[in-house]
Amino acid sequence: MKYSHRLSDAIHVLTYIGVSDSNTDLSSRAIAGSIDSNPSLVRRLMAALSNAGLINSNQGKISLELSRPAKDISLLDVYQAIKEPELLHVDPKTNLKCIVGANIQKTLASAYSKIQHKAEQEMDHISIQEIVDGILTENKNS
Repeated sequence: MKYSHRLSDAIHVLTYIGVSDSNTDLSSRAIAGSIDSNPSLVRRLMAALSNAGLINSNQGKISLELSRPAKDISLLDVYQAIKEPELLHVDPKTNLKCIVGANIQKTLASAYSKIQHKAEQEMDHISIQEIVDGILTENKNS
């Protein structure tokens, strides 16, 4: 099964910006190096984050900053910015001749919708600042 890392990578981008100082290289190449990915993925994520108003950037110039304090950017903001699909997915291919197979999709979709709602509520209570603080704490303890 293939999993999307877009949410994790977008949080990584914002955290990288959040811990940066005036000497930090904020190029897509540098951020991609931190993610261990490629610069084009980072540029696509930065475009989505910029379109959502989470970062400010100037095209053609390495000038990147959070658009508001990290404490005011929630994980839900990031999740919505990258337009990630729902967290849980129902298998669309089941045996319709079976009582379970014929009814599982609708039943699970309802349960998954409740889980999605709760997860989004929790994401709304976790800020990028908490992630930045966790990174800085882990770095001190290393």
